[in-house]
Amino acid sequence: MRTVDIDGLPVGDGHPTRVMSVLNMSSNSGYKPSVYLDPAEAAEAIENTLVPAGADIVDVGLQSANPKYESKPVEKELDRLEEVAPLVDELDADVPLSLETRYAEVAEAAIGYGFDLINDVCGFADPEMKSVVEAHDMPVVKMASPPDLAAPGALKTMDELFEALQRDGFTDQTIIDPAFGGWYDGKEFEDNWELFRRLREFRAFGRPMLTATNREDFLGDLAGRPETEDQLAVSLAAATMEVERGSHIIRTHDTKETHDVVKVADALGDERTVRPETEPGPTVAELTDVTVREVERNQSLGETLAGDTEDGATLTFLLGDLAGDEAASVRAVADVVDVVLVEKSNGALYLGGSAAAVKVVADSLAEDGHRELAGGIRTSLSRRV
Repeated sequence: MRTVDIDGLPVGDGHPTRVMSVLNMSSNSGYKPSVYLDPAEAAEAIENTLVPAGADIVDVGLQSANPKYESKPVEKELDRLEEVAPLVDELDADVPLSLETRYAEVAEAAIGYGFDLINDVCGFADPEMKSVVEAHDMPVVKMASPPDLAAPGALKTMDELFEALQRDGFTDQTIIDPAFGGWYDGKEFEDNWELFRRLREFRAFGRPMLTATNREDFLGDLAGRPETEDQLAVSLAAATMEVERGSHIIRTHDTKETHDVVKVADALGDERTVRPETEPGPTVAELTDVTVREVERNQSLGETLAGDTEDGATLTFLLGDLAGDEAASVRAVADVVDVVLVEKSNGALYLGGSAAAVKVVADSLAEDGHRELAGGIRTSLSRRV
């Protein structure tokens, strides 16, 4: 799993789940408590409310991406950015600022003003976006979206979402967003429920993930809470499961409550990552409740596969930050042990099999002198068997 650094804030496996607070600086927002139109008032809200409540990142919006509002052209966003940019200089709190946009020209201007993250709601639909953020080594959120600047997130099926994220590739500093919500009339609550159930499949990209389900109607419907103001509890329930299913950033309007939920989910959740005491070194992330579809998704995005995936895997791990000899030892033992091994394009190895088979892998690695990697696997095994 790749780690993305946002102005000194690491995001990815082995790091705390981050809370991204929404701060809309546009009047056409669907949730009025998150709206601040004046830069001075916005800076005060960040310093006195959002950061003390637990915000790790603040996401500034210049226009709503909600399809019920007409999208504003790049010129309007640039004008609004110029109006709100004093926020960067007025802010004393040490918190990264994200800018939500779909335009490369706006992203480049925001980078010049001192923003720390670009949240691209159209997923590189602007053909210049990738090159702009790459040139500045700028962290960027790529939301699954069609190649249409007027239709952010207008996708329905899991395959469409995966294809959209793969389109035009990634930068080294890309965070993915699977695009929850009702981005167009054809996307039903059932589509979002299916996406939520299969959220772990997005780990196959090997990149940090942001999820944004806060006060979404597809959650409220499950509890009979159709009004936005009544959807706090369902949002917090979802946030807990998002952390367990692999989200690294939870985007929210309810900072304090979400912060507390994320702390508990991090401490008591099933997803565990073992890091060596001395950095750098190999990481071992145990993945729980892995389905056959998730194994197949990793296979489709991987380069090689060994083993039989028809019955899924009893235990599943993601081995990252491996040295060349460590990876070679894992491949060698996988050739003679009944485990699933998928080699990711970023060098990580997706390993699955029975507890007994995985123990053989760990013992073999220890015999080859790779004690840190073997110890990481054994630590995870000790929690399960």
